[in-house]
Amino acid sequence: MDLNNLTDLGKFLYGFGVSRAYFKMLSENDNSKNQIYLGGSFKVLQQLPFGKIREYPETKNPNYKAPVNLWWINDSGQTAQAPNAQMILYTKYPEVRLSGFLISCPTAPGEDFRAIKPEDRHNNNDKDGRVLIFGVCPDGRIFAFLVRKNTVLAKTIINELNDIQSGKTIQEFPLAGIKGTDKTGLLSKLHEIVSIGWHESIRLDTNGNKKPYNAKNGGGYTLEALFGITPNSIAEPDFKGWELKAFSGQRITLITPEPDKGFYHERGAKEFALRYGHDAPNVVKYFTGTHKADVYNTTSNLALVIKGFDYDKGTITDMGGGLHLIDKQNNPVAIWSFNELLTHWGRKHSHACYVHYNVEMHNNKIGYVYLSPVYLGEKTELSLFLKTMQAGLILYDPATKVMLNEKGNTNVKARSQFRINFNNLTKLYERFYLENV
Repeated sequence: MDLNNLTDLGKFLYGFGVSRAYFKMLSENDNSKNQIYLGGSFKVLQQLPFGKIREYPETKNPNYKAPVNLWWINDSGQTAQAPNAQMILYTKYPEVRLSGFLISCPTAPGEDFRAIKPEDRHNNNDKDGRVLIFGVCPDGRIFAFLVRKNTVLAKTIINELNDIQSGKTIQEFPLAGIKGTDKTGLLSKLHEIVSIGWHESIRLDTNGNKKPYNAKNGGGYTLEALFGITPNSIAEPDFKGWELKAFSGQRITLITPEPDKGFYHERGAKEFALRYGHDAPNVVKYFTGTHKADVYNTTSNLALVIKGFDYDKGTITDMGGGLHLIDKQNNPVAIWSFNELLTHWGRKHSHACYVHYNVEMHNNKIGYVYLSPVYLGEKTELSLFLKTMQAGLILYDPATKVMLNEKGNTNVKARSQFRINFNNLTKLYERFYLENV
């Protein structure tokens, strides 16, 4: 296999289904013993997909680990999974490292990651010429490929890319010129949808079949259906690494995670709404009200507070913290832990596309016209989300109902949602811009 330039490498990665790629300049300390250093903050989690984060409280400062669906590509183009690969979030420092990346993987370049004794090191832990490539697929797989030191390709990456993004541990590798990858495919599909004009309101069922959807809130479902996306709540982006968000008004729903701790989680949405909800027409209880950080809502008598976050520094100080919905006695009644929020926000929304639409009736059928330009947000992290919430710009705006069914029994429609005004989206991303389609 002969890879001598950036285009060769990009096409090579695309052949494995990669839609976004990154590279890291390795040092001698990046080895099987010391693990691979990915960054001095949790920002790396916006770039590399990961599984469910779990807490390991054996130490004074608990560590958090998340599995990574990592596959190694060898020099012959063969692949195999590294089943023990995981990210470790060391909260004491903080920093993130990749471990278990060689174990039980026959295509992993183990010889190139052997630990070097301190007295035998030559680079004082500076970059040693090796380049590690991470190719990210839309389904969450990561293909790793090692570019060995002193090769033409390694020198090209160092000379042409490293200076542009100097100071970043994980740097973006350009795939923009390769047809079908990442943003190219997204914008091409959006151009097709916008050009057609009116689309009847539909959604896909779990088998991918199109079904009429006779409600005015179907703009998001219809857009997903046009992309072939079945409705789901999994924390993965919708299309080629991009999360799709359709909106018709100024207020936009960002995420809809249910609390993972507290009374709400332990007793369920129904019991929670019965206790903290209010009376409303045609329902037994309705839990609503816009909740800003540190302000008690007059309807629910509950306040949303952020625990374990330093607003001034923009850093998480306690990974055991999270968003706490508290009563007047300061008791948390619902909690969204940071490790769950990292999954819902950092992994799913690192690249998001916001598409404006109008609702129109054609022949007594509800439908939507999607508009150009579209708005793209790139590179976010949980700290940006938390800072924006602490500033009062992201609202917890629930809509959980307890209703009577035809048999006279009660059932619940749970809806926990965090929303923001469109004009404030720029605060959530390092780069927010429009694209005509």
